[in-house]
Amino acid sequence: MSEVQTVADYFGCNVFSDKVMRDRLPKNVYKSVMKTKKFGTALDGDVADVVANAMKDWAIEKGATHYTHWFQPMTGITAEKHDAFITPTDDGSVILEFSGKELVKGEPDASSFPSGGLRATFEARGYTAWDPTSNAFVKDSTLYIPTAFCSYTGEILDKKTPLLRSMEVVNEQALRILRLFGNTTATRVTTTVGPEQEYFLVDKKYYDQRKDLMLTGRTLFGAMAPKGQELEDHYFGNIKQRVSDFMKDLDSELWKLGIYAKTKHNEVAPAQHELAPVFTTSNIAADHNQLTMEIMKKVALKHGLVCLLHEKPFAGVNGSGKHNNWSISANDGQNLLDPGDTPMENMQFITFLCAIIKAVDEYAPLLRISAASAGNDHRLGANEAPPAVISMFIGDELQGVLDAIENGTPVTENSDKIFEIGVDALPNFPKDATDRNRTSPFAFTGNKFEFRMLGSADSISCTNVIMNTIVAQVLSEFADELEKADDFKSALKKLLVKTIKEHKRVIFNGNGYSDEWLEEAKRRGLPNLVSTVDALPHYTDEKYIKMFEKFKIYTKAEIVSRQEILLDNYSKVINIEALTMLDMAKKLIAPAALEYTKFVSDAVVTKKNAGIDSSLEEELANKLTSLTSSVYAAIDTLDAKRIASKDHEESVESLARYYREEVFSAMQSLRAVADELEMNVPAKYWPIPTYTDLLFTV
Repeated sequence: MSEVQTVADYFGCNVFSDKVMRDRLPKNVYKSVMKTKKFGTALDGDVADVVANAMKDWAIEKGATHYTHWFQPMTGITAEKHDAFITPTDDGSVILEFSGKELVKGEPDASSFPSGGLRATFEARGYTAWDPTSNAFVKDSTLYIPTAFCSYTGEILDKKTPLLRSMEVVNEQALRILRLFGNTTATRVTTTVGPEQEYFLVDKKYYDQRKDLMLTGRTLFGAMAPKGQELEDHYFGNIKQRVSDFMKDLDSELWKLGIYAKTKHNEVAPAQHELAPVFTTSNIAADHNQLTMEIMKKVALKHGLVCLLHEKPFAGVNGSGKHNNWSISANDGQNLLDPGDTPMENMQFITFLCAIIKAVDEYAPLLRISAASAGNDHRLGANEAPPAVISMFIGDELQGVLDAIENGTPVTENSDKIFEIGVDALPNFPKDATDRNRTSPFAFTGNKFEFRMLGSADSISCTNVIMNTIVAQVLSEFADELEKADDFKSALKKLLVKTIKEHKRVIFNGNGYSDEWLEEAKRRGLPNLVSTVDALPHYTDEKYIKMFEKFKIYTKAEIVSRQEILLDNYSKVINIEALTMLDMAKKLIAPAALEYTKFVSDAVVTKKNAGIDSSLEEELANKLTSLTSSVYAAIDTLDAKRIASKDHEESVESLARYYREEVFSAMQSLRAVADELEMNVPAKYWPIPTYTDLLFTV
């Protein structure tokens, strides 16, 4: 009997990992690659050839016939062009080759990717460049090489490049702070992320009958099922066998690709689930999350299911988010968001905490932008996700520490001793003493921050670019001030007290879902950017451009292009949804209503001819006629609003605002009357699967 293979036996088996490189590369070449991974130094051409050949041989052994430079354009998804390893020979056969040049650099056509005006469509040339910090892998008989993507003239056209740059700047600025605290052992500071991925699973046979799900990812029509999530019986509940089988296969596929899939469970809404990985560096986490979303969809199909990643596929139940758990660590073993055991470690922790508080307060609109999309607008502020107001939860214990620092008062109630920065240790409070605040957009959860606004379909790159950069900016300001101080401890105390006083308004430890908080946030002067269209114009605020250019994350032109791409995408998404609604309403819903109305009307005639009271049927026929008339009226209104959008194309912002205020509003009106019609038409006449079919049959 053969031994059962454990996860450890096959974990990462399809990854060209450090271990594989160590086994297959000459020692000097391996050391050169590790140096490139660690310090970003250029790889010598001869070394690249050796790596490419070893990578090709390994991939072929894994069944690969092609290679691709795998990159993340500004579409928010991944892109790939597959080339075979074959090279023709004089005798008509082929040999398999892969050079260092092909490994390090590719040249895909960039003309069809969004650029936000950075280049004209006829300027097609773009370049991909190998990112050696993210391991190559084999999938579907292809060697995937993670790469960055830029234009012929050097502008950034992807999401990976700015993320790598932001990681570098936060490393530089955090090291400056560590040196001030006497730390000479740490040589690198890294941000780490663990993105919790929420998703829905529906039966493919019902999905295939829903044009709205196929074309837009969400249901544009649908009356609530008799049961929703009100019994709270799905969250952490027993996982159905079919779903469990899917999760088991998903784990296996992810583990083969070296993805640290850790936790799986049912979420709050029926048919909703979550997968959470172990933390890894921000760049790797972003790559892994893109892979995770892709593989979720593929594995689901093998089980006759469809994985929905839209933020709000169903009205009336919770939508899906992606909680971005962010932390920052040094390579000497310190988690910089972990309170230490000595006064100096405590002071260091409080310094980083205050830097993050200031960053979140001063750059709140940027964080809101990082979670801005047409799909996510349905979630935010809907008592299932944080409101659009950015605030921070730090818990009562840390709040007490900050209050003591600000006011020069005792940290604990049973002490009359004033807390002295850099002299006293913090009180020993357990990390999990305060409940997780699920209503806060930005919550401290022990030794990390959880940013809960991000949408489930989004790339995590933008959020982490912004998080890294704003924290680096404040750390830079802190270091500039403290490095010139004669008395470090005195200057630090003054800086921390000033920071707490000026930025404590962003801290809120209460219920973020309440109307009272929105009023309080307004009094505090916190921005409430309700929709994507409200948030995106702030992307090009002068303060933000100056910061991004200072750290060479983006140029002004690159920021403007991203703003334009996002606004344009918003309008296109709403337009596609409007067209899909019109198509379904005209071809499916209204005809079904007319057919049933005819059936009821025929019953009226039959009863009257038989001398039987037909008042019930007449009342129903009149109701159906009224509702159907309302559907047609709503169709005409939506159609007119959509056509009128051409009058608002003077800028991408004005067009997006029109779609938000006019077209989306008309869509809501059409849905309301169509959903009411659904409640009055029998299932045999209704042309599309219902919420009961979609949410409760897996």
